[in-house]
Amino acid sequence: MGNRTVSDLLTLDRVSAGYGEAIVLEDISFALREGDSLALLGRNGVGKSTLLVTLMGLARQHGGTIAWRGADLARVPTYRRAHAGLGWVPQERCMFPSLTVEEHLTVVARPGHWNLQRVYEIFPRLHERRANFGNQLSGGEQQMVAIARALMTNPQLLLLDEPMEGLAPIIVQELMGVIRRLVSADRMAVIVVEQHARLALSVTRRAIVLDRGQIVHDADSASLLADPATLERLIAVA
Repeated sequence: MGNRTVSDLLTLDRVSAGYGEAIVLEDISFALREGDSLALLGRNGVGKSTLLVTLMGLARQHGGTIAWRGADLARVPTYRRAHAGLGWVPQERCMFPSLTVEEHLTVVARPGHWNLQRVYEIFPRLHERRANFGNQLSGGEQQMVAIARALMTNPQLLLLDEPMEGLAPIIVQELMGVIRRLVSADRMAVIVVEQHARLALSVTRRAIVLDRGQIVHDADSASLLADPATLERLIAVA
């Protein structure tokens, strides 16, 4: 991997990981700098979500090193990774039916740039729905809450696992706008796992394609977006 530079936020060096004895990811190496944005692409079942789960300490790391700001994460528990600046938006949106939108946000709040006012500014719909309970929200609104809740922890890296899955096109466009703003205006580092490759490529600067648990392609997002034949070959999308 070479020497870590001062601006490296996250470094993976020959990481293998999985569940129990089963190895899902093998020999994964890449570095992410502050403000970087990365699309994690590949067919179903190649290990994309497992990579995010591994970063959060919820899968078993079999080998290699994961460093956060140069410090080894191997034995750091999940809650401490979150406190250190890793924000995770899992596929399951994890709404609590007995909490209002505002309570979902304030219960996890940590001091920093992102507060209720800023979150409501980028998600005006959540401001309108702030007194509604988790089970009174549409799928799109729940996804907004999930992203907003992660922002309220004031992360330095946001991990988004299939954020557009099952959402109406108008909501997808709205969320894409939010992710673009986080990447460009707010300089937040983001890793996006997304089945819709073109969506992910259009909001990120760099892309990694996984196949059978290994990196098979690493390029800038714009060049992959401009080369549909290669994209098709790598991930079999139309």
